[in-house]
Amino acid sequence: MIYKNVGIWIKVLILLLIVPFFNSCNGDEEEELIGNWVELSDFDGIPRTDAVGFTIGNKGYIGTGYDGDKRQSDFWEYDATKNSWTQKANFPGIARADAIGFGTDTKGYIGTGYDGKNRLKDFYEYDPASNQWTQKADFGGSARRGAVAMVINNKGYVGTGDSVLYFKDFWEYDPATDAWKKISSIGGSKRYKAGSFVISGKGYVIGGIDNGEYLNDIWVYDPATDTWTKKRDITDTSDETYDDKYLTIKGTGKVGFTVNGKGYLATGGQTTGVETWEYDPGTDLWKEKSNFEGTIRTDAVGFAIGSRGYLTTGKSSSYYFDDLWAFDPAAEFNEND
Repeated sequence: MIYKNVGIWIKVLILLLIVPFFNSCNGDEEEELIGNWVELSDFDGIPRTDAVGFTIGNKGYIGTGYDGDKRQSDFWEYDATKNSWTQKANFPGIARADAIGFGTDTKGYIGTGYDGKNRLKDFYEYDPASNQWTQKADFGGSARRGAVAMVINNKGYVGTGDSVLYFKDFWEYDPATDAWKKISSIGGSKRYKAGSFVISGKGYVIGGIDNGEYLNDIWVYDPATDTWTKKRDITDTSDETYDDKYLTIKGTGKVGFTVNGKGYLATGGQTTGVETWEYDPGTDLWKEKSNFEGTIRTDAVGFAIGSRGYLTTGKSSSYYFDDLWAFDPAAEFNEND
């Protein structure tokens, strides 16, 4: 009887050792994601979606957008050191949403968009030193909304978007001459509401939608050669394992920003709207980071200051947001801060 009981306990001990081993081998243990989102001082303006956001120097800026009732023309500055907002001179063009905005080292720019009836192509420059706006040369392409904008070496690059049809053309803006120049069109499909960021002097355009289909491509533009190069797909299309978890990268209404030489896409997408993805240009690979800790949303805006990316506004169904969040890609996740 004693030997029988000993045999049973030996079997139990063996099972206790084997089960964790097989669980580990089968990948049942979840990988701990790195990166931390922290909620900061709410945006002082009206909650909205489809605004523009960018950085000038070490300050963040946000303006225009749609609050569910009307388009906006107010403009705000965020000081990260004080964690505070200051209202600046209103954007002088017609109130709009779905515009483009970008910031150079010293100036900010807003143009194109939709006023509720018409697509637009007017274009304006903001000088933070004088808190004044100046109308500049109209955007060089057709009037549009939902385009992407990037800054490379203090020149603006604007393209894609929609009017009656979708676009794939791209244009370069030189602030020194106030002139637009058509450059090579992006490869692949025309697209609307794609994501974008700039890393090491090259511009990246990711996904978007065309013909009712979410696009799974990413293209990088090199202004030195005026060429676009296709990178690895942002969905699971290969026979290799690197893209097995690329389930939520593609989509629309995502926020893009760059921190320490890597690109980030957050919120938006096809379904949940909380994932954060990191792109490494050296390996052409994506890595999932800690989920956005705010409410799910799409069509938010973002900017980067120092080692953190910032995200604010956006919408979820008929709800519009004004909360502000900062993301530190290198920090450990902390749900209590």
